[in-house]
Amino acid sequence: MHMRPAGAGAQRRPLWQAALSVLAILAVAAGGGYLLFGRGGTASGHPLSARSRDAAHRPLAASAHSGHALATFSITWVGDMTFGSPGQWPPDGPGSLISGVASHLHSDLTIGNLETAVGTLPLAKCAPGESDCYAFEAPPDTPRALRQAGFSAVNVANNHTLDAGEPGVASTDAALRSAHLVWDGRPGQITYLTRHGIRIALLGFAPWSYDANMLDIPAAAALVRQARKHAAVVIVMIHAGAEGPDAQHVRPGEEYYLGQDRGNSIAFTHAVVDAGASLVMGSGPHVLRAMQWYRGHLIAYSLGNFCGYNTLGLNGVTADSAILHVTLRANGSFVRGSITPIGLSEPGIPAVDPARTAVGLINSLSQDDFGGNGAVRLSASGRIESP
Repeated sequence: MHMRPAGAGAQRRPLWQAALSVLAILAVAAGGGYLLFGRGGTASGHPLSARSRDAAHRPLAASAHSGHALATFSITWVGDMTFGSPGQWPPDGPGSLISGVASHLHSDLTIGNLETAVGTLPLAKCAPGESDCYAFEAPPDTPRALRQAGFSAVNVANNHTLDAGEPGVASTDAALRSAHLVWDGRPGQITYLTRHGIRIALLGFAPWSYDANMLDIPAAAALVRQARKHAAVVIVMIHAGAEGPDAQHVRPGEEYYLGQDRGNSIAFTHAVVDAGASLVMGSGPHVLRAMQWYRGHLIAYSLGNFCGYNTLGLNGVTADSAILHVTLRANGSFVRGSITPIGLSEPGIPAVDPARTAVGLINSLSQDDFGGNGAVRLSASGRIESP
């Protein structure tokens, strides 16, 4: 910082003393708080690998809380999204599946779990005649349709990453990049973007080695700490837990499904919050799950299904879902939140649920699973009551 003397005859002070004086004045003006501003994210917001991240960004401290209002940004999160399989795509395009709820998707940062490969490659996941195996591939224009509907990012860490093999991963990334839709969830990946001057890091995890692996909790926590050095706010997405109507409750310990270890959701989410995450949002079980406050931060364990095209079982609770809305401050603290209850009808189309079923379900599940331990409470209107 270059300082000019107050007058022509003023005695020069050492540069470091002048700098300290200015910082002291700023500190007093901010009520004792401080703000450190780093460089903004790339214009496109494309994800940076963990390898290139350190060279591209300088550390950024979170804004300390003070009497002055901090900048805020809004987040919208939805659960599992699929758009069919080759030869079985929505005839009116992928955007037609979600057009009925598009007005509820606009925020500063709208994210969903993209549980499918994208492209026109042969499916490679399931052996001929293999039971309990499902493979999805969305049409190439899906990312563009999502972008037009209000999405700005997707999580790709889930059990459908390799539905079209490694070529499908490359095809998916290329389609997302072309649509200017950022993504997270590849091994070691941290995605940075900026909203209202706030540097945000996105990290997605799932219990498989071909994704950022949530089974290795210490490594996941280390990745969050790494992200926290370069971002004011860290948001974590998880794709975890058993599946189906019997998987509504968040169970302590490891969860298993079809013989697979689907992670320890409670241990994982608490560990990443301890490491610096401000918000954790989940998908995977294909049903709504509880919400919990942990150290003042919101954990939404599963938002259920959001959309599909003849790919989702929609019987009973698997058709009940919600759109999550959260606003955070620049220091990661919670400002407000709510849900928009939705219901899915065949072939997997979401619509606002006038019965608001999700409100009662989430309240009941949260109380059952975390009563006395941070259970979230929703008002009748779907507002998330502060901890």
